[in-house]
Amino acid sequence: MIITDTHTHLYSEAFDEDRKEAVQKAIDLGVKRFFIPAIDSTYTESMLALEKDFPGFMFLMSGLHPTHVKENFEEELVHVEEMLAKHTYYAIGEIGIDLYWEKKYLKQQQQAFRKQIQLAKKHRLPIVIHCRDAFNEVFEILEEEKGDDLRGIFHCFTGTFEQAEKAISYNMKLGIGGVVTFKNGKIDTFLNKIDVKHVVLETDSPYLAPTPYRGKRNESAYIINVMEKLADIHSVSNEEIAFLTTENSKAVFGV
Repeated sequence: MIITDTHTHLYSEAFDEDRKEAVQKAIDLGVKRFFIPAIDSTYTESMLALEKDFPGFMFLMSGLHPTHVKENFEEELVHVEEMLAKHTYYAIGEIGIDLYWEKKYLKQQQQAFRKQIQLAKKHRLPIVIHCRDAFNEVFEILEEEKGDDLRGIFHCFTGTFEQAEKAISYNMKLGIGGVVTFKNGKIDTFLNKIDVKHVVLETDSPYLAPTPYRGKRNESAYIINVMEKLADIHSVSNEEIAFLTTENSKAVFGV
């Protein structure tokens, strides 16, 4: 059984004391593919080191996280372009709009989101979207940019059934993580209406640990709990969820 974690920040400082052990623990449980989203240029070297330390397991993304869009966002986007020219990346992400932490830079977030979608199209790469308190703003830009050349993942999807359908209409898979195991997560109430072909698994570690680890550091190993919950929702085996979501990840990332 091969499991794919489509979103994990294993280069995070949260893993500085036991990174090797945390990765090996996940590998031993069947997690063989780890997709690593970017935040900003300050993490580039640690992401490259992670890839070097675990050859064949780590698949890097390039991009500027919306919460890190500030006055210097254009300089950061130049760095993204420079890295795309010199290294192999498998997606542009995570990108999008976040109005939970900061509304001051909404205009800049919108500009950065559009620019990075266009970069993804130029390089024929998928996008991985971060959306928090900003569904309308994200959908507005996706409506402008939609087309056969746009594909990706709506990371950490926590919206409604109607928003899920809308995201899927833009050729996005739904990234399902620990929230699906929360009592108040809500998405578990309608995911049975969403065909598994539209879903991928993720952890977003070290954030959003699933039950029973909620409130603790998340790890890629805990994707097992997400997989089990999704299998229960769809009344299928864990192996089927692992297989189907891994195939979905291949369709998105091309690897």
